[in-house]
Amino acid sequence: MRFAAYEHQGRRRVAVVEEDGTLFPLPGVTSLTALIQETCGLPGLRAAGSAALDVPPGPHVSQVRLLPPLQPASVRDFVTFEEHVEGVRKAVDGVAGVPEQWYAAPTFYFTNPHAIYGHRDDIPVPPGSAALDFELEVGAVIGREGRDLPPEQARDHIVGYTVFNDWSARDLQGAEMKAGLGPCKGKDTATTLGPYLVTADELEPYRDTDGFLRLALTAEVNGETIGKDLLSNMSWTFEEMTAYASRGTRVVPGDVLGSGTCGNGGCLAELWGLRGEQNPPPLQPGDTVTLTVEGIGTVSNTVVAGEAPLPLPSGRRRHRERP
Repeated sequence: MRFAAYEHQGRRRVAVVEEDGTLFPLPGVTSLTALIQETCGLPGLRAAGSAALDVPPGPHVSQVRLLPPLQPASVRDFVTFEEHVEGVRKAVDGVAGVPEQWYAAPTFYFTNPHAIYGHRDDIPVPPGSAALDFELEVGAVIGREGRDLPPEQARDHIVGYTVFNDWSARDLQGAEMKAGLGPCKGKDTATTLGPYLVTADELEPYRDTDGFLRLALTAEVNGETIGKDLLSNMSWTFEEMTAYASRGTRVVPGDVLGSGTCGNGGCLAELWGLRGEQNPPPLQPGDTVTLTVEGIGTVSNTVVAGEAPLPLPSGRRRHRERP
């Protein structure tokens, strides 16, 4: 089952999306995030969606403005593809290979849940950046609260999946991370989710014998294919990522866990690191990025000019007086 959030004739609605693109609105539901929180898991969400199919259909998806399928409670973005780590590490830090510590656990950082964009939304260039990049990922959506989950139980806590584009200002990211923390403004301006939330059961036919979802991933810029990969090239499953995310804390309905960027051209920076030059060049206003994930759908966004950065002073070198 596929769920969409959309705007039509000045109203925001949530609907089940049929194969032909017909929308069946859920009566009285305006937030898929709230619905996920109320239904507490896949069976409840599917029951709510099935009830919508008993009412008259709404507009076709081509007649509405698709919104991000949900407004996440939080967004953890993992890094689970070796090939991506190899290329981006070379581009950002000038160092080859994958650090041994990377294999110890599925590393993630928290990104901005208040900067979520949908399919066909314009994406502004982050203030001060001249090296904007896309990142092709898949996001798993949590549907049930859990804490200290083992991987074998974590699957029941994933309600569905969506396409995830982690827009990244590589020049800001590289400068920020020299301070010894993760990226901040390099990742703060935009994340695309969409076009739909596809329930987890829909993707079970793609699961391989090792528990990975074997989905084809494709990235295009201005109609030219930049990268292709398989989601099953991840080094951890979504269940293992969910288990790690819940270690010592909670995952809650509406949390999104990004797979991390795929390899083989899942972003520009990987190719910059491998080729030793910015080829293809960074994204510019007017460029359109289109990401497709088998079984989930396609999101497309066009880059537009952003705001100029407002000036801030440099950090003060303090005399370190003591009381």
